[in-house]
Amino acid sequence: MNEANNERPNPLLLKAKQARYFDELVDLFDQEQPPQIQANLREIVASAGIKPGDSVLDVGAGVGVLVPFIEKYGPARIVACEISPRMLERLREKYPRVEAHLADIGELDLPDSSIDVIFMNAVFPNLAEKQKVMANCSRMLAPNGRIVISHPEGRPFVERLREVVPFPLDPLPTFPKLRRLAKGLPLVLTLYQDRSDLYLAVLDKAPLDPRRPIGKR
Repeated sequence: MNEANNERPNPLLLKAKQARYFDELVDLFDQEQPPQIQANLREIVASAGIKPGDSVLDVGAGVGVLVPFIEKYGPARIVACEISPRMLERLREKYPRVEAHLADIGELDLPDSSIDVIFMNAVFPNLAEKQKVMANCSRMLAPNGRIVISHPEGRPFVERLREVVPFPLDPLPTFPKLRRLAKGLPLVLTLYQDRSDLYLAVLDKAPLDPRRPIGKR
């Protein structure tokens, strides 16, 4: 394993390192996705159940890979959150109607209950303070809102990536790990898929009720 993955730097230093890394990869990320990846992205966005007029937040939005898939559902508002200035600059050039924030998701200060759907696509392993992130996302999420945690290339790809990136990268969360992250929050894990080519988990915002079943598919 890359030695960098054995170290856990200060979260602020880690975010700065990640931002520099992704700044250098803008052109690599701004390429047409292969057909299978596009199919997986469509499946990811479809799982959110976006309705016309919804407000949607894309966390770690990069150059806006999810945006055209989200737009097809007719949301009233798309918000992008990204820590890489160059990635966000490219996103703004491509999608000027998207409300773009240069911010860490744990610190993003949108109003309470103002977002209907939150996507965390291909970004969750990068997040150093996952409990803080989940709490802030839960705060911003509207009643009956939904969080989608996903990766369009699946767990095996992330495990290979962990060997080569120059900063610590966590594995995609297991089913028990997601349950622990949701504990104490008004979030219910309603879908969990961990396929070799696609990782997809959905959490719905609902009143805390220990009797409510948690689904796994």
